Amino acid sequence: MALRTAQDRVRHAVLFEVIGLAIMIPVGAYLFQLPAAHMGVLGVAGATIATVWNFVFNLGFDHAMFRWLGHTRKTLRMRVGHALLFEGGLLVMLLPMVAWYLGIGLMQALMMDLAMVLFYLFYAFGFNWAYDRVFPVAPMAQAAI
Repeated sequence: MALRTAQDRVRHAVLFEVIGLAIMIPVGAYLFQLPAAHMGVLGVAGATIATVWNFVFNLGFDHAMFRWLGHTRKTLRMRVGHALLFEGGLLVMLLPMVAWYLGIGLMQALMMDLAMVLFYLFYAFGFNWAYDRVFPVAPMAQAAI
């Protein structure tokens, strides 16, 4: 079995965010008829919050699973619940910030957030597929675990 190195994981995370923002900022500015600077602030703030939330949420989720179940193996049902809880928590954190920053209502901010979730769903699929093709996993003997 081969694993990605810590350096590779950092490269993956940084490229994911940088490319995602490079696409999302101009496209979001066009679609939502906002200045690119506003989309940039929202994009960078959202990416930062999402990255921190990802770390905190996954750590807490795994600890809770281990405490309640004695393991961290996730079934399909748990993965769906995990994804919904993660996105719900992110939505609770981002929605008021987006509405306040743009001076819009919560419903309009919710529609923007849902559009961004849809974008990142497809983007993550495409990015990860491309990343695995461009940077294949090194054989175990060469990989630093």
